[in-house]
Amino acid sequence: MKPTTTPFGRTLCAMITPFTADGALDLPGAQRLAEHLVSKGCDGLVLSGTTGESPTTTDEEKTDLVRAVGEAVGDRASVVAGVGTSDTRHTTELALAAEKAGADGLLVVAPYYSRPPQDALEAHFRHIADACGLPLTLYDIPGRTGVRIEADTMLRLAEHPRIVAVKDCSYDFLAAQKVISRTDLAYYAGCDEHILALYAVGGAGCISTVANAAPAQLRAVLDAFDAGRTAEAAALQHRATPLIESMMCAGLPGTVTAKSLLNGLGLPAGPVRPPLRPADRETADGLRATYEELIAGT
Repeated sequence: MKPTTTPFGRTLCAMITPFTADGALDLPGAQRLAEHLVSKGCDGLVLSGTTGESPTTTDEEKTDLVRAVGEAVGDRASVVAGVGTSDTRHTTELALAAEKAGADGLLVVAPYYSRPPQDALEAHFRHIADACGLPLTLYDIPGRTGVRIEADTMLRLAEHPRIVAVKDCSYDFLAAQKVISRTDLAYYAGCDEHILALYAVGGAGCISTVANAAPAQLRAVLDAFDAGRTAEAAALQHRATPLIESMMCAGLPGTVTAKSLLNGLGLPAGPVRPPLRPADRETADGLRATYEELIAGT
């Protein structure tokens, strides 16, 4: 059964953070990109996540980004602020700053590198939820953090009134279904290849990196499914698969491929910050060709 609520919308973009040519935060560019994404069907924007280069942006930049994007989109889309760090105290400080800056919700990744056990993970998330008035999305991405948020931990955390959603990058479809079936947590596909599959078993939608380049095409998958056109939804997911593969599974971070495409399309993006490096010309040309093929078939 599909969830009765989608707290931040259905089609959320894990938005890149635009920089100027010299690597400074580009707030006017972020506002223009946010306007573009909303106009193409995104009803939520997730800032300062993995795709938003959160490890290389400052606390002040994160807060300024929330404020600027919120001003740009108003009530047309939710703004979810990524505040996760490897430090509970620092994460709490970022959460409170995002709340003050006008965020609608928080994305909180499992603390990385230190690999805390499950009881410590649970205490970390509860501390942040208790300290802040905003609803939380738990971000389960063990390939980057080195630690899972286990299903049983999710079940316990779902009891907290401000823990309302999950961004699922676990590649554990069984665990996702277990939690969806036993809680009211809104499950968002964080892996673009799982958008339709997770939605079909009760997911809330997606938090998508590929939506930076193809927001309307990914929203169309969910729209078709909601309208009962399930075969069409599958066809639309299949049509997007080459771009998903090119952006997410070709050896480069999604930040790099998304910025390459956006720069080529004349949309605000700019460079990536080191240690990331831009896509080379061959890769950029291949991404653009795959993108154009998807758009031509839309």
